[in-house]
Amino acid sequence: METIILLLSIVQVISISLGVGSSTLAVLNFFTAIADGTIDAVERRMMGATYTVLRVSMLMILISLTGLAFANYSLAGLAYFNHYIIAQIILVVVLFINATLMTMRLMPSKFGPAIQAGTWYLLGFGMALSSLGLANFSLTTFVVAYALELVFAFLVINGVMLHLKRK
Repeated sequence: METIILLLSIVQVISISLGVGSSTLAVLNFFTAIADGTIDAVERRMMGATYTVLRVSMLMILISLTGLAFANYSLAGLAYFNHYIIAQIILVVVLFINATLMTMRLMPSKFGPAIQAGTWYLLGFGMALSSLGLANFSLTTFVVAYALELVFAFLVINGVMLHLKRK
């Protein structure tokens, strides 16, 4: 069981890191693509490759999070589901719902990219805190941090898009 937990933990770290990095690239690719007012075929292909990496990282995090939940639940019971794990689950659910809504074009572009980027960054931040043994926060602290992260991502992403549209 220890080997499975170790392997799943490594997959989780890699998937979150890959998601944070590719989310950053997705936003930067989009900014670069819209800077001239049109998204050409090459830019669309590059963005498509980045989105594929994002989807792979989302699948990897879903598998690792689910596997770790089952494995650790069998060892620790409900005690495994501390606030950090609950926060991770919430963030992954938001990633999937938002990505689905964006793909279906039901999530406005004013909000979707900021939600996705902010969620990935908070997952990465949480992973960093956890690796330092500092992930003992309350759900209230998580909700406040998430709200602040989303507002920050919204302001940055929409501020840059507004600037690029004015050019």
